[in-house]
Amino acid sequence: MRGSIIVISAPSGAGKSTLVKRLLAALPGLRFSVSCTTRPPRPGEKNARDYFFVTRERFQRMIAAEEFVEWADVFGHLYGTSRRQLRAAQEAGKDILLDSDVQGHRQVRKKLPEAVSIFVLPPSFRELVRRLRARHSDTPDVIERRLRDARKEIRHWPEYDYLVVNDRLPQAVQALRAAVEAARVRRQTQQERARYICRTFGG
Repeated sequence: MRGSIIVISAPSGAGKSTLVKRLLAALPGLRFSVSCTTRPPRPGEKNARDYFFVTRERFQRMIAAEEFVEWADVFGHLYGTSRRQLRAAQEAGKDILLDSDVQGHRQVRKKLPEAVSIFVLPPSFRELVRRLRARHSDTPDVIERRLRDARKEIRHWPEYDYLVVNDRLPQAVQALRAAVEAARVRRQTQQERARYICRTFGG
């Protein structure tokens, strides 16, 4: 049984990374898609666990070879999802979770229309500002750029199958889990229908 592809997007500061970690710990059979990136590792990050860190030249060669199901330029660094990694997970029957921006989500849905998508929102724009400033990892100019981008990204929430507001972490994790489980039920139902039609009508 082939696994599902779930795309999760959120503006910077919405708490997506924390939600994804909690979801992966809570839900068996769900695998995180490790993206390729040209940005340097941050303290504590490990190659092949957090990202596949590659040179810009290597990334450009992968684009030319059509090795990505989606890729994007984010704040001057390139990020991409390996087509081979997705295929291997699906064939192993694993559901795979993609962390992608709005641009990447559009690419995935165009190439893989069966993918399920989830958009994560903060409870308010004021709270988003507070979270970005509280991280103490960006300069004021970078924070302002992230906020401008967040306003643009939030406008695209209707393009997604599910919307999760990350106000209280346990409830947000539960909502994400419900969306993934619904995707599993839908996939299983579709596959059962296909098998029934093949048995009944041949082909």
